[in-house]
Amino acid sequence: MAFYDDIYPFYTLQRTSFIFSGRLLTIILVFLVLAASLLLILPGIRGKSRLFWMFRIIISLFIGVVLVALNFTNDWAEARTITTATYKSFSNAVVNAEIGLHVGLYGINVTLKGNPVIQFNETINYNEMFSWEESIEEEYEEALEKGLPNPILYIAEKFTLSSPCGLIFQYRYSGRYASATLWTAFCCWMVANILFSMPVILYAGYMMMATSAFIFFSMASFSTIMGVPQCVFSIGTDSFETEYSHSFWLALATGVLCAVIGSLVVMFNFMIPEKMKEAFSSGVDSYEDEDTCYGEGYLNSVFLDGVTISPLTSKVVAVSGWQEGNNPYFCHVYPSSK
Repeated sequence: MAFYDDIYPFYTLQRTSFIFSGRLLTIILVFLVLAASLLLILPGIRGKSRLFWMFRIIISLFIGVVLVALNFTNDWAEARTITTATYKSFSNAVVNAEIGLHVGLYGINVTLKGNPVIQFNETINYNEMFSWEESIEEEYEEALEKGLPNPILYIAEKFTLSSPCGLIFQYRYSGRYASATLWTAFCCWMVANILFSMPVILYAGYMMMATSAFIFFSMASFSTIMGVPQCVFSIGTDSFETEYSHSFWLALATGVLCAVIGSLVVMFNFMIPEKMKEAFSSGVDSYEDEDTCYGEGYLNSVFLDGVTISPLTSKVVAVSGWQEGNNPYFCHVYPSSK
């Protein structure tokens, strides 16, 4: 193998690192298109309610995209370290690299990035996905056949069924329950949006509070992995353990946001119900477009011959239209007795 300068040709093509999840990109694009479509109706909304509807659309879609995206992110828990470790099997070559473990609800990502990236005339920048939706054992065997670097194989082996750590049982079941409760929260969010467009604002607030409750349930389910003895990952001379990461804290922030919105809606619905209905355009008719003016009116005497008329005051109601002389309004006369 001296012909390869101690770099074994396990890969026929140059490998590239993982850039961005296709699922997450699809989810974000779908919600962006939906947001753009809904924001197009804003010019047709007059007055101060335009700003209210804009914030309502943006906040609602933010909650929705977070609830869906959290199911497919791989950073609910993370662990990383920079160390010197053996690069490949049957080789004495060692590399200085940053090793990372990223845990999601459906699997893990193991990253290996050289420091520097180019070492031994090779680009060391890996991001390998191992999913436990079906069987992680098969993916681990495929990784062995590919000849992945030793640090990646070592971490992946910790999540197999034969590992004494038993991490697969802790993470797989907690991830499944967390995902199920997140989808339930997403259903509650959709029901809440439907109720907000109906004259039942109180129940919409209750559904927002239910959404926050299921988000907290998903966090509690995932947190059970921290309640069991942690398996220490030792690579080279360093070791590391997993800790909560971005997705976990994003779920917490979204749950708090839903709880605040639900609580405010319920509270204001009891304090100022009519204004709440008016704000959400439900149950209250608007007469803002009607202009009433009082002025002098004239009665046609031809139709009043022989009719005794009591003293009248004329109420003239302006109606939108065009009259001779380019007057944008003409007035109907409604007689009324004093």
